[in-house]
Amino acid sequence: MAGRRQKIESLIKPYRVSDGKGFRLKQIDPRDAGGLKKREGREYLQRGIRQLAALQDRLYAQDEWGVLLVFQAMDAAGKDSAIKHVMSGVNPQGCQVYSFKAPSSEELDHDFMWRTSKALPERGRIGIFNRSYYEEVLVVRVHRAILEGQKLPKRVVTRGIWEERFADIAAFERYLARQGYVILKFFLHVSKEEQKERFLERLDRPEKNWKFSKADVREREHWNAYQRAYQDMIRATAAPHAPWYVVPADRKWFTRLVVAAAIHDALDRLKLAYPTVSEAKKKELAACRAELVGTAET
Repeated sequence: MAGRRQKIESLIKPYRVSDGKGFRLKQIDPRDAGGLKKREGREYLQRGIRQLAALQDRLYAQDEWGVLLVFQAMDAAGKDSAIKHVMSGVNPQGCQVYSFKAPSSEELDHDFMWRTSKALPERGRIGIFNRSYYEEVLVVRVHRAILEGQKLPKRVVTRGIWEERFADIAAFERYLARQGYVILKFFLHVSKEEQKERFLERLDRPEKNWKFSKADVREREHWNAYQRAYQDMIRATAAPHAPWYVVPADRKWFTRLVVAAAIHDALDRLKLAYPTVSEAKKKELAACRAELVGTAET
């Protein structure tokens, strides 16, 4: 057990950011694979998925902790496939996924955290945000015109609005942690070159054409602005109770392995256990068993 935990810790430690002070995005190489070979990584992943399923079963049965997984990334970084593969062994009854697109008119009539707050997982469940409230300090920051359409009073749109939103998000996550939520945030760090190759694949393969949009190419023109926004976001909101994992994303198999390992590590540290049955309940179960055994089938 201790050896397995050490191996997981050594795998995820280089990518975990729990204190953003001085963090630089260039510290993480998108092509990194942790010294592992693809075949070896896939074997570890399959083993991790089975272990994760067992942990999730105890999480659901214990019904005390809530788990929130936040995924952020540039287009084509592999968020969807990472969620699909890592959570493939989890009971759907104990897991829920929300994908957040552009806010609706109803959502714009509320504060920017409103729509995600409604989607928080119940205790005993894993909630996954495919994009999240962090879009408000990413795409909204890069495209200022979006902010101007959010119906905010002019006096609250200050020069320090991004720092204010960082502070609000950090306070929100601190509150959740104090209420029994485990928060893990993943930034899938893909290189610009790899993104281009994945876009070309979507164009060349008919079954993937639906994934491509002209807007994807337009967003590439803002690559550097997005990188600065992501770096500032991680610096301002990384915390021990809500760490960021800046996961190399050029090799999808390694991305999935790191994500699975981080989730496994967090759940394992909760010391999850099935509820203890009282003596009265044990007697009741024994009586039920005796009744079932003694009942003749008709």
